Amino acid sequence: MIEDVPVIETERLILRGPEERDFDAFAAFSASERAKWIGGPFPRDRAWGGFLNTFGHWALRGYGMWMLEHRASGATAGRVGMIFNDGWDEPELGWHVFDGFEGQGLAYEAALAARAYAARHQGLDAVISYIVPDNTRSAALAARLGAVIERDGTVMGHACKVWRHPRVAEAAA
Repeated sequence: MIEDVPVIETERLILRGPEERDFDAFAAFSASERAKWIGGPFPRDRAWGGFLNTFGHWALRGYGMWMLEHRASGATAGRVGMIFNDGWDEPELGWHVFDGFEGQGLAYEAALAARAYAARHQGLDAVISYIVPDNTRSAALAARLGAVIERDGTVMGHACKVWRHPRVAEAAA
């Protein structure tokens, strides 16, 4: 575990740094059809590289994706946070909710907390989300978070819409 990853607690979640115990849930998500929105599905060995990317962001950039620990069960429910891969326009707020935790509003709860933390403590405000047009669930979540489509773009070689999130100060007003 990376020791300096901040911990954020919400009503139903603990957003924390990645731990090796999270990998099985991450690998299962990565192998699923739902991973198509992030370039998958991926075999377990490729999922390992994606999982290590989580550590790399925190180590190299000082921000990254938090793992979502479901308070009631202790299970790894997904991940949310800031991603800024090589070749990207700017940091992105991204989210993945793992099997069994979808449709409960957890991504919204976690994304609000992560976005607020990133704006207040990491200098990342009014961030973007890359969303491929067919990913209607992520588009609906972005809209619920107050983001608007800013432009067409590409991510990982795929056409996408670039959604711009509101400034945290504006959202609080």
